[in-house]
Amino acid sequence: MTLIKTNFGFLSTADEVIQGIDLTDKRAIVTGGASGIGIETVKTLAKAGAEVTIAARNVEGGKEVADKIISTTGNNKIYVAQLDLDNLGSINNFVDNWKGALDILVNNAGVMAIPDLQKTPDGIEMQFMTNYLGHFALSVGLHDALESAGSARIVVVASSGHLFSPVAFDDINFLFRPYDPLVSYGQSKTACILFAVGATERWLKDGITVNALNPGAILTNLQKHVGGKLRSAPELHKTPQQGAATSILLATSPLLNNVGGRYFENCNEVETVTKRPANYQGVAMYALDKGNANRLWNISMKMIGK
Repeated sequence: MTLIKTNFGFLSTADEVIQGIDLTDKRAIVTGGASGIGIETVKTLAKAGAEVTIAARNVEGGKEVADKIISTTGNNKIYVAQLDLDNLGSINNFVDNWKGALDILVNNAGVMAIPDLQKTPDGIEMQFMTNYLGHFALSVGLHDALESAGSARIVVVASSGHLFSPVAFDDINFLFRPYDPLVSYGQSKTACILFAVGATERWLKDGITVNALNPGAILTNLQKHVGGKLRSAPELHKTPQQGAATSILLATSPLLNNVGGRYFENCNEVETVTKRPANYQGVAMYALDKGNANRLWNISMKMIGK
């Protein structure tokens, strides 16, 4: 399989990636679209003419962001809907209220390194639920809307943090293992990548492709549990516009037509690695393994009651 390479790279911005792409009459949803790189993702899609729904826990905060984006882009088709990714009832309500086709779903929202073990009322570990399983339930729920678009894309924001841990299938919820914030985060982000593999395998025939990405190191609210700062070297840090670039590439580039189940960083598909690299670049082989993807899919369907 030939890796997909582009003319974009580490310093590229979302605005540069979207150049020449017209999204008029396209409809998109961005989870976590009211903060961090989510704002830039929404804004860039809006500049290209898309109708965008910000899916946010805080609707009032989402509306403030939407109003600013409408003002700066001139696109008044920016909407806000309530979505709590750690609550299946909220997810189901969002899905039930969605009407019509959906061209682009950007599974962007996330949490990182929650210091103490937290679980949902159903006993699901919170990082796994928020970063992965909530988005899994949302994507499954929106399948028909995506299929009706004819050619739809799901973009999954993962992380180089997936290199901290594979999915521990026999102990996802830390019933046996001691809880570790970064191991938990890594497991959830590996699950995100495996979703891209499993969903593309199942849904390509429906015109739906799914790809995952590492946005890079961007200082946002994501770092609130790790002292509100980035631990990587300053030369590795990106602006939110640069951080959103790979999401926009996967959502809109013609290079990704009918392509799914792959992992990108710095706007390019990356090599598969068999051990954690010192520079944290590349995608772990366990995160692209079809057997792992199938096992996770079956477990996830049971966890969401499907």
